[in-house]
Amino acid sequence: MPVISTSVRRTALVRRTALGATGAAVAGIGYASLIERNAFVLREATMPVLPPGSSSLRVLHISDLHMMPGQKLKQQWLRELDRLEPDLVVNTGDNLSHQKAVPAVVQSLGGLLARPGLFVFGSNDYFAPVPKNPLKYFKNDHRRVYGAPLPWKDLRAAFSERGWMDLTHVRRDLEVAGIRIATAGVDDPHLRRDRYETIAGAPNPLADLSIGLTHSPEPRVLDRFAEDGYDLVLAGHTHGGQLALPGYGALVTNCGIDRSRVKGPSRWGAHTQLHVSAGIGTSPWAPYRFCCRPEATLLTLVAAPPKRPIAETSEGRASSQSVAS
Repeated sequence: MPVISTSVRRTALVRRTALGATGAAVAGIGYASLIERNAFVLREATMPVLPPGSSSLRVLHISDLHMMPGQKLKQQWLRELDRLEPDLVVNTGDNLSHQKAVPAVVQSLGGLLARPGLFVFGSNDYFAPVPKNPLKYFKNDHRRVYGAPLPWKDLRAAFSERGWMDLTHVRRDLEVAGIRIATAGVDDPHLRRDRYETIAGAPNPLADLSIGLTHSPEPRVLDRFAEDGYDLVLAGHTHGGQLALPGYGALVTNCGIDRSRVKGPSRWGAHTQLHVSAGIGTSPWAPYRFCCRPEATLLTLVAAPPKRPIAETSEGRASSQSVAS
C-alpha cells in the first residue's frame, strides 16, 4: 500500500479548508443579499419620555428606505405599516436610491401620509449612491463621492402637500393625541449640511414632549440637542451596521457614535433619550445585510417615572435624582 507523505496530506487539508471557507462565504453572501435584506421586521420599544400622568403616544420611526422603483416586496411591506395606526410618523431620511423612485416612495407610504408626520432628509435624498470600496466604511474621514442629483424637492413637496412637517432647520410645535410636542431638526450631518444654530435654544417649555430629528446621529449634533434639553432624538443612517457578527454586533456605524448605539434606544447625556433606526433598505451597490434585518420601529412613548428626593447629605442638604431608565 503506498505511503502518503505528511506534506501531501497537509496540502490536501489546506485545499479542503480553503474550499470549505469559500463555500461558506458564498453561502453567507447569498443569504445576506437574497434573504436577509428582504426579511423586513417591525421592532417595538417603550421609551419613558413623557411627563408623569401622560397617556402613551405611538410613534412609527422609519428611515433609510433607499427605494428603487422595482422593489415590490419592500413597497408592499411599507404599505402594510399603516395598519399599526400610529399617532405620529417620523421619517429620518435616505428615502431614495433612484431618480424615478419618488412615486414608489409616496405610494408605499400610502395611508401613513394621511397621519401626522415629521421628516428630515439624508444624503441619499440629495444624491444617488455610487459604488465605493467597502473598507472605506471603517474610516469616518474618507473623501465623499456624490452621485447624480436626486429629485428631493419633488419628494419634499409630496410629503408637505399631504401634511407632513419638514423639520430641516426649523422648530415647529404640534399637538398629537392630546400631547403637545415641540420639534426641531437639522439637515444631514453626514454631508455637513447641519446648521444647528438655526434651531438653537431650549424647546417650548409649555410642551409635554420635545423631539429632535437628524439623519446621521453625529455626536456634535446629539450634544447640542441634549444641551438644549430635548427629551428624545430620532436618527437613522447607520443601517444598524448592516453587517454584524453574533456575540460582537455591528462592525461599523458609519458615523461618530459608538457601536453600542448603532441601533435601538439608548441615553445621550443625562436627560436625552436617543433612538437610532436600523433602516429598511440598503444601497444598490451594497445589497446585503447580515445579522441585522431591515426594520421599522414602533415606539410607545410613556410617562417617565417621577423624580424623587433622596436622603439628605451629611451637610444637611437635600438632593434629588431621576429613577428613569
